[in-house]
Amino acid sequence: MSAVAILGHLEALVACDTQNPPRNIEADDPIFRYCTEQVGGDFKVHSWDHGDGHVSWLAIKGRPHTLFNVHLDTVPAGDGWSSDPHRLVVRDGRAFGRGTCDIKGAAACLLTLAEQGVANLALLFTSDEEGAGGCCVARFLETDLARQFRQVVVAEPSGCRAVLGHRGFLSVKTRFHGDPGHSSEARALVENANHQMTRWAAGALQVAANRKLDGSDPGSCLNIGRVEGGTKSNVIAGSAFVHWSARLQPGQSNEALLDEIKACADRESRVEWEVPFCGEPLPASGQTDQLARSFCRAHALPEGSPVDFWTEASLFSAAGLPALVLGPGDIAQAHATDEWVALEQLDTAYELYRRMVNNDG
Repeated sequence: MSAVAILGHLEALVACDTQNPPRNIEADDPIFRYCTEQVGGDFKVHSWDHGDGHVSWLAIKGRPHTLFNVHLDTVPAGDGWSSDPHRLVVRDGRAFGRGTCDIKGAAACLLTLAEQGVANLALLFTSDEEGAGGCCVARFLETDLARQFRQVVVAEPSGCRAVLGHRGFLSVKTRFHGDPGHSSEARALVENANHQMTRWAAGALQVAANRKLDGSDPGSCLNIGRVEGGTKSNVIAGSAFVHWSARLQPGQSNEALLDEIKACADRESRVEWEVPFCGEPLPASGQTDQLARSFCRAHALPEGSPVDFWTEASLFSAAGLPALVLGPGDIAQAHATDEWVALEQLDTAYELYRRMVNNDG
């Protein structure tokens, strides 16, 4: 019975186009109306439309201590699908469609629980995880409603194992400014923006290398992804641009790393730093996984190893709420053409969520 209900909900959720970008989503969109209808009148529903496609939907029944968090937005469908990405297709033990794995499958499991008359359940569904400038979780954490919870389960794909740690993600745009002129001028060695950028980059890479404890330690992943600068070989470069990112290990601080990286620029350099995104690791700096680990033991949840991808669990952790990641599917299936989730994974997630919910309150 639960398998049929889960697929019914998943079919309805996949049919709702929640691609981000463009994030054309509002509080009264079909997907939020559907969720409200399915949980029924026993749930108190709160909805916030923060504008520009940022929507939060919270449903609470009873006095739950655990909050389940799901983002309903998806990455763009893209080309190359063997079927309509917004029509659920089930074959060979898999459910295909955009968002089935990341992470509407988890939402379908939770909606199934909601309609089965559980005593205590809290669901926070949001719409802005996949695109830039997400604010839904941060805004929710500013409300009094957030203070009633003792544990958060973020339902990103984890193979139905509880993940207690993951890397952070820091994205930075750095601009160096020089004084253009003829390349025959000796001042180019110092004032050329490309030279400033090159010296900085060498230092930044060394900072990352120095963070490795030994040969087996992956350290702090630093990636210089995009570089632009100058006009031609005989002109002193007046500007240089670098877009780089770092992924820190659990418990490390993005702010501390950024300070180290900034210090690699020459004192004489004219440099600007823009941070489009700063997501802490899980647990966030200054937090531990002790309470989340105790939660896993109390509910007999299978634990998994830390992962390299970032999730909004770190936002809850940074706010002092113990958080873990547990959802159906594998990250390798997320964002892919012909995205899918195994039916067996949906069944397992449903049973694990049910175990947590039945022991909540």
